[in-house]
Amino acid sequence: MPATMPPSPPGPDVRRRLLLRGGVLADPEVGIPAPGEVAVAGGRIAAVGAPGTLSAPGAEVYDARGLLVTPGLIDLHAHVYDRATELGLPADRAGIERGVTTVVDAGSCGSDRWADFATSVVAPGGTRVLAWLNVARHGLVRGSGELAGGAVDLDPEATAGVLVRERRTVRGLKVRMSRSALGGSGLAPLRVAREVAAVCGVPVMVHVGNPPPELGAVLDLLGPGDVVTHAFHGKAGGLFGGGPEPLPQLRAALERGVRLDVGHGSASFAFGTAERALAAGIRPYTISTDLHRRNAAGPVYDLTTTMAKLLALGMPLPEVIRCVTLHPADVLGMRGELGTLRVGAVADLTVLEERAAAAPRWLVDAAGERRPARRWLVPVAAVRAGRLVPVREAAA
Repeated sequence: MPATMPPSPPGPDVRRRLLLRGGVLADPEVGIPAPGEVAVAGGRIAAVGAPGTLSAPGAEVYDARGLLVTPGLIDLHAHVYDRATELGLPADRAGIERGVTTVVDAGSCGSDRWADFATSVVAPGGTRVLAWLNVARHGLVRGSGELAGGAVDLDPEATAGVLVRERRTVRGLKVRMSRSALGGSGLAPLRVAREVAAVCGVPVMVHVGNPPPELGAVLDLLGPGDVVTHAFHGKAGGLFGGGPEPLPQLRAALERGVRLDVGHGSASFAFGTAERALAAGIRPYTISTDLHRRNAAGPVYDLTTTMAKLLALGMPLPEVIRCVTLHPADVLGMRGELGTLRVGAVADLTVLEERAAAAPRWLVDAAGERRPARRWLVPVAAVRAGRLVPVREAAA
């Protein structure tokens, strides 16, 4: 298990200067990783250059020889409301302790409890915490049937108020469209979420799983920028609808700009589904964990383990890195600020060791299926708003 680290203040250290030297820069806006160095000042990326070209008198120097330097990893789907929900993990356990600089809580909190979530989760830790606000007013605080009560579970006016007031932190709405969450509410909560999101100019993240409702009907209601999480689950009624070809509604949704997210979770990522999807040209736009208390000890563990599973299925390393940096930043409306090595961006960085072995490391999906991995990534350090944070390897 990793050592418990004292949280770093979440704001930038405007006095600290840092130079990461000797590493391989994996810039998701460039493509192929290449040797280079990064200078940080005032909590921002101050310069990026070829090896040996940057000078930073008085700066702390981090030796990244043999290591991969990426923008700070972003986990687009996790559960970190640890003081009020059964599933919640401490944000730093899901985040900075695993080399992840930004964690987006996916609907643990609704409008009723936003003030408490902001005070107890967003403010204190070393990890940047953003949120998908649950369209259900009480989020997951009362358990997993948050939409089974129908209209009484929804407060569109209060939900819109939080979205408007807390735009820096609340980046969109979350709605769970599966039998366990909905009871008999059907598609109505999704329609409410889409209406509120459209008025407020934010995307919707939709959890999909066991029907009803059918996935095709859900997809038909989604628009550009909306996200389908748990997209590669192995349950009935998924991307292929029980047939040999992807659902026609899926192709149409992707053409409209709907994005697919992994959202691994305890029961929502199947190697077989992902392999079929990749073979059909259907690729995840983002890779996330759905990390929570029940899966942190396996099969999910952390974001880099989830990344390793997609690498094991043949996704190229630059694409996998885009799926945890540039693409989630795009979903969040924060492109240019997060998920990039551009000069002027927030100095959130992750330093990774790429490991390879002749004997495979066996990775397990949510259904217990195994695939061999001969290369994987291990976080060794992170930079959060200009502050260097060592990362101790987790025991898998």
